[in-house]
Amino acid sequence: MSIDFVVHDTDDSVGVAVVEGIQAGQELTGWVMQGDQTITFTVNDPIPIGHKLAIRDLAENDTVIKYSVDIGRVIKPIKQGEHLHVHNVKTKRW
Repeated sequence: MSIDFVVHDTDDSVGVAVVEGIQAGQELTGWVMQGDQTITFTVNDPIPIGHKLAIRDLAENDTVIKYSVDIGRVIKPIKQGEHLHVHNVKTKRW
């Protein structure tokens, strides 16, 4: 089995793409390091390598957790398998 994205902790809400060429409609497999588990679902957007994807649905104003760290606030709803970036997540720092 090949791994397409990595999630560090079970409480994270996003994974990070570790392969190039992820396309919308593709079924991906992710590795959750904590607990050594895998998760599989279909992505809704192309995801560039190194970018984040939602591993569960997120509502507006939810906190985005990556590597057990608060990395920002959802500014519009994000469905599982969607790309997370500046168009739907903002920092809480300013």
